Amino acid sequence: MNWDNNRIQHITHKIITGAIAAVDPFAAVMSHLHRAENTLTCGNHSLNLDDFDRVRVIGFGKGSAPMAHAIHTLLADRITAGLVIVKYGHTLPPTIPIAPIKLAEAGHPVPDENGLTHTHALINLLAETTPRDLVICAISGGGSALLVAPVEGVSLAAIQKLNRELLRAGAPITAINAVRKHLSRVKGGRLAELAMPATVVSLILSDVGGDPLDAIASGPTAPDPTTFADAIGVLKDYRLWDTLDPAIARVFPQGQDGQLPETPKPDAPIFARVQNHIIANNRMALDTAARIAAEAGFAVSVEPAFVEGEARNVASWIAARARELRRQVDETGTPAAFLFGGETTVTVHGDGLGGRNTELALATAREIDGMRCVLAAFVATDGNDGPTDAAGAIITGDTVVRAAAQGCGATEFLQRNDSYHFFEAMDCLLKTGATNTNVNDIGMVLVW
Repeated sequence: MNWDNNRIQHITHKIITGAIAAVDPFAAVMSHLHRAENTLTCGNHSLNLDDFDRVRVIGFGKGSAPMAHAIHTLLADRITAGLVIVKYGHTLPPTIPIAPIKLAEAGHPVPDENGLTHTHALINLLAETTPRDLVICAISGGGSALLVAPVEGVSLAAIQKLNRELLRAGAPITAINAVRKHLSRVKGGRLAELAMPATVVSLILSDVGGDPLDAIASGPTAPDPTTFADAIGVLKDYRLWDTLDPAIARVFPQGQDGQLPETPKPDAPIFARVQNHIIANNRMALDTAARIAAEAGFAVSVEPAFVEGEARNVASWIAARARELRRQVDETGTPAAFLFGGETTVTVHGDGLGGRNTELALATAREIDGMRCVLAAFVATDGNDGPTDAAGAIITGDTVVRAAAQGCGATEFLQRNDSYHFFEAMDCLLKTGATNTNVNDIGMVLVW
């Protein structure tokens, strides 16, 4: 078989598109939520629709629009109202009407005024619920920034500033969410509180490793194991405690001292009427990617753990795996692939443009410089790598040398966190456009 660069590039793109298609939100809802006349079933739970006078659909996240479309497909005759908040550009085509569900756009990853306005409207939609109300909630990654309702006394501007600082400091999403939940009226199980005594069914597209319900979109309908003390620890660990907005600085000590209510914990009675269902996750995308690579003739290995950590440190680990594959291929003659899922972080020191996947790609390119017959790709499944229009980047063993010949020094671009412009100059950016799904990132190394 001819393993030339064109064939490898074709296989790479086939793996990426197949993995993203495997976690299509519409298909995920349709495969988990089923209706037979008046019976609605998800997992091992069934509901009689005749037990409810009103069915309301709410949602938030990058993949929530197609999820709402699927819910509407099944329950159009029963839905009485709905509001779903999505990231700008992540709506549905006008040819897909889902009335009475409304789609609203807002800011991500930093919340904005539209998010605040739409969240207040969503809260109002849950007002005066009764036990004969059914609330179906479509949750996907990105929901934590889109669903924004600060606690009393804290401004949106203060929340925006803190979000930017946490992201810039390289804090992992679980740490960021521990802080967010304790500054919010809707996160950390508090949306479930607002919906009570209605029955709540949450369909969740997971963008967090291990699928912890409390971490996905900051767990609005799930018990929260974190505390005010945990949030304080995060802020101190990332050296943000001493520069907090005064209003925020007052909230955490008051909460730690019991002057403010904690987020609802697992024993809270509200969760007796709440169902949380994971309908798609990173592993589903990864399994499909592995199958496609194997069908293409690669001996495939998949990292079982969800990969996290500073992108530049993870790059060294990836390069080590690439060298292992090189030895394996040289011994067996069979092309080999290594796949992983995860979410790295980037501590920003420069003024360049990039995201965690392009930063990881650039750091890895330096590590595998000179290696023959190797390709690596890193992609955000939502199509947006940080504040860019790219999903990630593709590199090979000669990327650094080719860049140097064009006057682009990999080290200099990495030092100023300018991975996007490096790969733009090299025509190595992956651009999928908005995929309307989000199950974190996928990385792959192919050696032949």
